[in-house]
Amino acid sequence: MTALESNIPLILSGLAFLVVCLVFAGVFIHLSRVQEKKERVKKIRAEENQWSSMAPFSQEPGQTEKPGGIFTNFLASMGMKIMSGKPEKDAGKRLKLVRAGLRGENALSIFWGAKILLAALLGLSFVVFAVLFLKTLNALILVYLVILVAGLGWFFPDIWLRVRTGKRKTKITRGFPDALDLLVVCVEAGMGLDQSIHRVGEEIGLTHPELADEFKLLNLELRAGKARTSALRNLATRTDIDDVKSLSTLLIQTDRFGTSIAQALRVYSDTFRTTRQQRAEELAAKMGTKLIFPLAFCFFPSFFIMAIGSALIQVFRVFMDK
Repeated sequence: MTALESNIPLILSGLAFLVVCLVFAGVFIHLSRVQEKKERVKKIRAEENQWSSMAPFSQEPGQTEKPGGIFTNFLASMGMKIMSGKPEKDAGKRLKLVRAGLRGENALSIFWGAKILLAALLGLSFVVFAVLFLKTLNALILVYLVILVAGLGWFFPDIWLRVRTGKRKTKITRGFPDALDLLVVCVEAGMGLDQSIHRVGEEIGLTHPELADEFKLLNLELRAGKARTSALRNLATRTDIDDVKSLSTLLIQTDRFGTSIAQALRVYSDTFRTTRQQRAEELAAKMGTKLIFPLAFCFFPSFFIMAIGSALIQVFRVFMDK
């Protein structure tokens, strides 16, 4: 029996484990997309109702976690056991969850519970796999591998949270120019800043729901009596986007010195449009450099094979015949 034949069960088990992981990942992605579509349809129907103007105040904008659910409650109970219970220590992680659009009351405990569950499941799965198919593996190496796999499960929610935050920031950045133009139009039409923010949040609710949620939450804070300066600073902190921070700073300075909001927004809109054009030109200038590696490793080898491949074969045949 060759070495390859003796390792066939190990190879098949590894492939089976990989297939199972891919299936679980596919099911998770599919369910998340279905849930996102259902929430989008629910928002559209809520906007079409007669009481749609009160819909944003029924729950906190951006809150997608629903109370109840055995699995969710189980994760929350697991996460509560390792939470410090001190708000100042959990503020950093909670801010990251807020920036990802997760503002539920139990979002932080569910996040910690998911870290524990994934670390335990991956660690136990690897132990079972090693006991069944890696019997000759050294015990010390097995312990190290189990710790490594469990560590991957522990840090996977952090990676997912970072990816989700990045996607949300990208969506907010794409919708910010439209929201800024609408805000300028509303203010120049004679509406107050608070009413303009509320109107813009309603208008972009279908095209840019993430930015609309931030504007609705800003409007909620203003209606609750919070100072406009604090509300705008909270908006900049929640989004963590330079463009939104610049707009918040502009509105804070305008409100502090009593200058014209419409004129300030008009100047900022023109400047922002010029900045966007410069960013686009910068990306276009970098395109040639970014194409060097794909051309060198993908296009040119194929081109040379097609151009001189047949000639090289003929030359090789001639030398072989001699």
